[in-house]
Amino acid sequence: MFGYSAFRGRQEEIISHVIRGNHALIIMPTGGGKSLCFQIPAIVRRGVGIVVSPLIALMKDQVDGLRQLGIRAAYLNSSLSHHERLAVERSLRAGVLDLLYVAPERLMTPAFFDRIGDFSPALFAIDEAHCIAQWGHDFRPEYLELTRLRDRFPDVPCIAVTATADVATQREVRSRLDIPESGLFITGFDRPNIRYRVETQTNQKKRLARFIDSEYPREAGIVYCLSRKKVDRTAAWLASRGHMALPYHAGLTQRERQQNQERFLHDECVIIVATIAFGMGIDKPNVRFVAHLSLPRSIEAYYQETGRAGRDGLLADAWMSYGLGDITTMRHIVESSEADERYRRIERHKLDALVGWCESTVCRRKMLLNYFGEPYEGPCNRCDNCLKPVEEWDGTVPAMKVMSAIKRTGERFGAGHVIDVLLGNETDKILRYHHECLPTFGVGTELSSAAWRGVIRQLVAANLLQVDVEGYGSLMLTDESLAVLRGSRKVSLRRVRKTKRRAKTKKTRTVRVYDASTDRDLFEVLRNLRLEISRKQGVPPYAVFNDRTLIEMATARPRTLKAFGELHGVGEVKLRRYGRRFLDAMRKYDG
Repeated sequence: MFGYSAFRGRQEEIISHVIRGNHALIIMPTGGGKSLCFQIPAIVRRGVGIVVSPLIALMKDQVDGLRQLGIRAAYLNSSLSHHERLAVERSLRAGVLDLLYVAPERLMTPAFFDRIGDFSPALFAIDEAHCIAQWGHDFRPEYLELTRLRDRFPDVPCIAVTATADVATQREVRSRLDIPESGLFITGFDRPNIRYRVETQTNQKKRLARFIDSEYPREAGIVYCLSRKKVDRTAAWLASRGHMALPYHAGLTQRERQQNQERFLHDECVIIVATIAFGMGIDKPNVRFVAHLSLPRSIEAYYQETGRAGRDGLLADAWMSYGLGDITTMRHIVESSEADERYRRIERHKLDALVGWCESTVCRRKMLLNYFGEPYEGPCNRCDNCLKPVEEWDGTVPAMKVMSAIKRTGERFGAGHVIDVLLGNETDKILRYHHECLPTFGVGTELSSAAWRGVIRQLVAANLLQVDVEGYGSLMLTDESLAVLRGSRKVSLRRVRKTKRRAKTKKTRTVRVYDASTDRDLFEVLRNLRLEISRKQGVPPYAVFNDRTLIEMATARPRTLKAFGELHGVGEVKLRRYGRRFLDAMRKYDG
């Protein structure tokens, strides 16, 4: 049905475990094949597999994809008309469905919950299961109600699946769903096809444009921003440069959000610019890059968001640009939370871990995997720190100069003013406060303004300075600053690379997705055919075939239905529906 010749990793072990009626918590990286771990048992076991899906807007696409494979699937949510809902319920009672997708809110309504037993559930699959964890990065109160499923149906297998769960989250999910330790399956967090890059927030939009134009000019991607205003500005700017860029945030109407999301899913080369309101449950496999123009909340959130790139297993990029303002903003969000001190302490720890990851000079993949408790020696040779090793330098004296300037100006001013003091700039503000008379005035001319900003950002990241998040962003000393000022602590900093101005050249694409033997012109022909078919059927292009299958077509050039059926992702139903059309397209291309 699925068109795969073999299982991946621990899939077969997990599927056998669930088919036998056992409960499971499955932690598998995005694109690792989590869905098969409950879809196949739902087909094999008697009854209907009930899948708890967090986003109504995406259920249709997930169900459409299953129907393309010949799997009897349906969904129940508020988008259905009364007659459509009745038709699904009739199918449930008749026992002709393999899978039913439903939102947690609808599943747990008294009317529906009381009737679940009538549908003979084969299993319950809880997607994005980390939402159950109250101290996780994406807690959703409605998910707590799902624990009642285990009480009501103790003998029905319960499968919790997620790509993101640290040790504490794993423990909480297992406890709430009463999943034994023997049901914990961790297949690893590594996404070897993703390259990680972090840059400082200088000429941010130009750097983003250079990244997209040079590497992914005609591909789908996601750009995350912290504020709605930045989303709108960035989407408009990318559109002005010829990209098909659309905004997505809570300030848009529901209809606008739905339209933009559908265009992203159903068209080939759309870039969605969004707040974190966008993304959970996104199944689009050919997202070639995820870019962050603002700092995420935590490593878990970053991993979840970047995991939306390269779900098809082909090469993809996670690119981030951030600055001191991001650290200040995120710390303000944490401190202004109405949650209790325990929650704020956890959030501070998570944010500090992410900032430390950004500023690190070691292999990013190693740090990322170690955070989730997965040993990795490295180097990965797929992150910026491995590809272009960062030089460290002794920043003790510059750190002392910054701290002295902050102390002598009364810990009342932000980074810009402190840097003006160090550089000896006689601005109106400097003269107004007579700061040109300070001993630290002009003592830092050995570094540029940009370099001093890098020093200050790294000192804040290391908690050697703090920013007054309740006031006007004033820089202040910490208890740890005193050890530096006394000379009893050394400070090691990463040297910020200078961005070299590139000569203007004709835009060229860095080939990162295709094999050297792939006929890329033929790939485009096949991609256009896929788009034509998908639009006629009202389904996303990847529901017909994903990019990996098209690349195999354009590389292997099958000439018979039998050879076509051996391609990755071509099951019996798709072979019957589309085989001849794609074979004809390849013959026509060859003339």
